[in-house]
Amino acid sequence: MSANHWIRQFHRWVSIAFTVAVIINIVALVRKEQVVWIGLLALIPLILLLITGLYLFALPYSRRPTRMGTNPVGTGVSTSI
Repeated sequence: MSANHWIRQFHRWVSIAFTVAVIINIVALVRKEQVVWIGLLALIPLILLLITGLYLFALPYSRRPTRMGTNPVGTGVSTSI
């Protein structure tokens, strides 16, 4: 499994953990249970989402540029008219 694939999978699972943490936080607020660690519970996955999200966002820009007028896939088929 490549590193990019692993990071994408990790990002997906952390987003699920973040969603669960936010739901727990909302339930605690509705029940008037003000505990500091519940509020901080969502910050850990949020920081991980920020790091992996920025990496995934930068991936397309970090690749070598292709020649102008060629197919982005790199097949050499001209896309210009």
